[in-house]
This record gives sequence, structure tokens and C-alpha cells, in this order.
Amino acid sequence: MFVGKSMTTKVVTIDKNADIFEAHKKMTEHNIRHLPVVEEDNFLIGIVTDRDIRSALPYDLFKSDDYAKEQEKISELKVKDVMTKDPFTISPSNTIGDALLLVQGKRVGAFPVVDEKGKLKGILSVRDLIRTFINVLGIGEPGTLICLLVEEEVGQLKKIVDAITEEKISFGSVLVARYWEEGKRAVFPYLLTQNVVYIKRKLKDMGYTLVDPMEWYLDQLPKNE
Repeated sequence: MFVGKSMTTKVVTIDKNADIFEAHKKMTEHNIRHLPVVEEDNFLIGIVTDRDIRSALPYDLFKSDDYAKEQEKISELKVKDVMTKDPFTISPSNTIGDALLLVQGKRVGAFPVVDEKGKLKGILSVRDLIRTFINVLGIGEPGTLICLLVEEEVGQLKKIVDAITEEKISFGSVLVARYWEEGKRAVFPYLLTQNVVYIKRKLKDMGYTLVDPMEWYLDQLPKNE
């Protein structure tokens, strides 16, 4: 999965010399929170967010006795005055995994996607990432998520997949994650059926421990000896 296949290509942009009211209007009209700032030839020089706009506006602007005067003063503020210069960017050839790590590490809601010359090619937002993983995980279709604890050994996943496909059950996806007991992994098959009573019994008879997926959480660390 590459960024170039998941990004939004029809990007709404803005000029650095536009005033912040124009930026706010564009965000409202297009229901977006990030505006890449570009110069000639679509060269990226910054990004402005809805938070940048809010921070530039006095909290009591609309309560001011001289609203028109305050608005005129604020309209002198340009995008270049509030934008983030040289923002974090990502390449179309990066993977979605790379993008997820960047979102977590940089704590931003969107990355402009640029080529090797710094030209804007798209934008990748958290919304795009969610849409991509809904598609990849198959969770857009009705189904049931189950969780199995397995020994961390080669061949375990194949046994589980074979046992399920033997019952003519289709997969939406299969995820493998760490578990808090050393030497074990949690396997999450998303099955495209609501009737999982028999397959759960079969997997249990094969020696696997079934866990309520709601009891598993990502940040659980292995227990110390």
C-alpha cells in the first residue's frame, strides 16, 4: 500500500498572500482542516490549518462592539503570517505504514505529498488513512471479529486459515499482534459471517484459546518476570 494510491489528489490550496478569512472560507466550503500553501508550479512552501486560523482570531471577535474595525484589522493578516513553513511532508512512494508512523510521531492530522522537486502531488490525511484501512481490513462488509491466542511458532497462522477456509468461510482480513504473555501472539481473523459458533468451537478443540477482542488493547506490554 503506497501513499500515492491512497492520497487525495484534488487538493485545495491557497496562496501565501491570501488573507486568513479567505483561508477560513475555503476550509468551510470544502469541509477540510488543512490548506497547503503553494507558489508557482505548485511548489509547496507551507501549510495552514484551522487551528492556525482560530489562534489568529481574538476569542471575543464576534462580541466586539466595533466588529467591523476588528475584522478589517484581522484581514490584514495573511496566510504567510500564520502558516507552518517547511511542513512535514511525505513521498508518493512511501508506504501507508510509513505514514502511520509519521502521524504518531509528528502528531499532525495531514501530510502534503510532494515529489523529489518539492512539488505538491496530493495530501494524505488521517481520514484518508482510515478509509484505506477500512478497505484493506474488509470491515466495510458485515462480519465478526474473533481473537485467538497462539504460540509464536512458524505455521500457526496457516493452521488457523486452513481450519476456517475448510468451513467455506470467507475472510475480510487477518491481523497478527503482540500479546502480553511472552512467546504468544494474538491473531484476529475478521470473518465475513455472523455465524461463528461452530468455527469457534472447532478452533478451541484444536487447542487455541479464544479471547474477547474487547479485552485486548494495543498498548498492553509483556509482563515482567
